[in-house]
Amino acid sequence: MLLNFINSPLEQFKINTLISVNSPILDLSTINFTSFGLYGILVILTVLVVLGLGLDRKLIVGSNWLISIEATVDTIVNMVKGQIGGTVYGRYVPLVYTLFIFILVANLIGMVPYNFAISASIVFIISISLSLWIGLTVLGLYLHNLVFFSLFVPVGTPLALVPLLVLIELLSYSARAISLGLRLAANTLSGHLLMSILGNLVKNLMGISKITFILGFLPLAGIFAIVILEFAIACIQAYVFAILTSSYLKAVSYTHLRAHETLR
Repeated sequence: MLLNFINSPLEQFKINTLISVNSPILDLSTINFTSFGLYGILVILTVLVVLGLGLDRKLIVGSNWLISIEATVDTIVNMVKGQIGGTVYGRYVPLVYTLFIFILVANLIGMVPYNFAISASIVFIISISLSLWIGLTVLGLYLHNLVFFSLFVPVGTPLALVPLLVLIELLSYSARAISLGLRLAANTLSGHLLMSILGNLVKNLMGISKITFILGFLPLAGIFAIVILEFAIACIQAYVFAILTSSYLKAVSYTHLRAHETLR
């Protein structure tokens, strides 16, 4: 009797327990060492190694690796400056660059076959976006006090429409807590699922006969093109996350200017 097993494409996102901690008294399952924790540590170590490779203090002129790191930093600095502007943008460059490089490395490691993509974990990514949203709200209240709530009143709004538009703006602002991370997780999930499904289909096609094996090279070439596209999307999604974070920082930093325009 032959047993046929059908592997779900979602198995690649399953978090497996590598080391479990048991106690007859307390429930210690929350501190188990899982595949998510393993790849989280791997991402952090990779970031440290990548940045450390360019810091050779014996060289008077930086290496090509250091130049590439400086180019990445310069790109983020210019992006943050273009989004936020003024004189306060420099305060937020370390935060935006840290988010960018972490998500970029996590996305690229997730593209390696048989690896775990931590950026596809909806709970983890939404936790990051929720933490950013709370931090931005606290920052706005700290900088502008009650003037911060003028963010929910569009400029030039008639008085009769203020209650309705305030409710809409409040819902839009609250949705940022989820949408910022959900966008990244959804793109990562869809890309990995697409590659997994197409890969299994081509594998089954090429295993039918010799003719289908030869014909299977055509869709296989298309899959390789999709893989290259997914590598580009992995970089773009990290940059988009950084841009959106910068735009939200701008909205919080210049709330007082918007309040003055509303009062005119």
